[in-house]
Amino acid sequence: MRLPKEQQTSILLTQLSQELEMLTLWQQCRPNLCEMASTLPFHYDTLTFEQWLQFVFIERINLMIEENQPLPSEILLLPMAEESFKKLGNKANNLIDIIAQLDCLFSGHDD
Repeated sequence: MRLPKEQQTSILLTQLSQELEMLTLWQQCRPNLCEMASTLPFHYDTLTFEQWLQFVFIERINLMIEENQPLPSEILLLPMAEESFKKLGNKANNLIDIIAQLDCLFSGHDD
């Protein structure tokens, strides 16, 4: 039996958080309000991609799940992740895989 999309998403977000922590990319201090106010994709002008994942993406998706809002139906994080985590080499394989699974889940290609 397949888990509901919200449950699958929660599991993947937990795995994403844990993987960011294992790679020491998880931060204890929240970026300031100016950094969080960016309107550019991934806040790339003010945040690193891992900061965006932690403080924007994970928080927003968790909030959507908590409030029973519809989850995004189209998302493409993988190219940005591959570019951003290139410097980590093979250490980023699990992280990249989790992000690829999220892309597939949100795009309806999770078979």
